[in-house]
Amino acid sequence: MMPAPHSPERVGARPSTVVIADDSVVVRGLFARWLGESGRFHVVGVAGDGEAAIEHAGRHHPDIMVLDLDMPVLDGVEALPRIVKESPGTAVLLTTTLTERNAQLALQCMSMGAVDVLPKPDSRSGLTLSLDFRSELLGKLGSIAQSRRRNGEAAMESGHSNPLPAGVIDLRALVSVMPRYLVIGASTGGPRAVARVLSDLGSALANLTTLVVQHMPPLFTASFADQIAAQLGVPAREPHDGERLARGTIYVAPGGRHLGIERKLGHIVASISDGPPVHFCRPAVDVLFRETARHLGPAALGLIMTGMGSDGTDGAAALRNAGAAVIAQDEPSSTIWGMPGSVVRAGQASIIVPLGGIGPAIRMLVGGSPPA
Repeated sequence: MMPAPHSPERVGARPSTVVIADDSVVVRGLFARWLGESGRFHVVGVAGDGEAAIEHAGRHHPDIMVLDLDMPVLDGVEALPRIVKESPGTAVLLTTTLTERNAQLALQCMSMGAVDVLPKPDSRSGLTLSLDFRSELLGKLGSIAQSRRRNGEAAMESGHSNPLPAGVIDLRALVSVMPRYLVIGASTGGPRAVARVLSDLGSALANLTTLVVQHMPPLFTASFADQIAAQLGVPAREPHDGERLARGTIYVAPGGRHLGIERKLGHIVASISDGPPVHFCRPAVDVLFRETARHLGPAALGLIMTGMGSDGTDGAAALRNAGAAVIAQDEPSSTIWGMPGSVVRAGQASIIVPLGGIGPAIRMLVGGSPPA
C-alpha cells in the first residue's frame, strides 16, 4: 500500500490527542516518537492490552486511538465496542499484521466504527526501517485529525452534525439513459459506507453491474467482497482478468492491482493490471472511472465516497465528459471528505448526496424495492 499524501494542518491548530494501544513496547515507543516529532499530535497515553486501552479512552477521551488487533487480556476486536462506548468521539485507526484472519477481523471492526486499518510490515525491523509505513501512518492520522476538526467546526456553525436528506432525491434529470453499471470509489471510512449504500440498494442491485475500488491491501479486498456477499446475499468477489461481467454481481478490485474494463467480442470484461500507482494508489479509482467512461459512457453511474486524497477526480471528469452522472458523498457523512471534496471542487460532481440518501436515490433511478 503506497503512502498517502496529506494536507498540512491549519497553522496554530492544537495538536490532536492520541492514545497508542499495542502489546509491543518497541512499537508503542516508536509510534510515540514519530507522532511527537511531527509536532501535530500529543500522545496522552499508551496501553499494552485492550483493558488498558478502554481505561485510557474513558480517562482521556482522545481525538484518535491507534489500536492493535492482536493484544493480550482483550484484543482489539473485543475492546473496540467498549472504547466506542467510553469515548464516542474518538476515531479509531487499526493496525495489524497482514493475514487473512486479521483482514476479516479488521473489516468486522470497521463495521463497528473503526475508521481505517493500516497493515504493519511483516517484521519489527521492517517496521523500524520503513519510511513508507511511517509516512502512511502520519498521513492517515493527519487526515483523520483534519477531518475531525473541520466537521466539528461545521457542526458548531450549523448547530447540528449530520443533516438527513429532506426526501428521496430524484436523479432522473441527471442522466440521458438508464445506467446499467455502477462504479464506486472509496478509501478511508469506505468499507462501512459502501456496505451501507449497497444494502440500501435492495433489489436494485439485480439491475446493475457494480464495480468497487476500495483502497485496501491484498487479502483485505477479498475479505471485503466475502463480507458483502454474506451480508447482502448477492454474488460479490474479486474478478479475474478477462472475466465477463454479469448483471447482479458486485466486483471488488483486488488489493494491489488496478481494476478496469474492456470490451471484447461485444461483451464488457474485467481488466486486471499491475500498472504503476495513480495518485499513490493501486487499485486506483481513476483507472476504473476512465476506462468505464471510454467503454460505457452514459450507461454508467459514478459514485465517489469518503476517503483521503484526490483519486477519482480525473476519472470523474472523464465520466462527465462521456455523458455519465457522478454522485459525490457529502462532507458531514464522510469520514474524510478528501476524494469527494476534490471531485466537488473540480466541478465534476453532478450532485452531492448524504450517505443515507445515496442508495434510495440510485434505487429510485434504476428500479427495485428497498431492503426488507
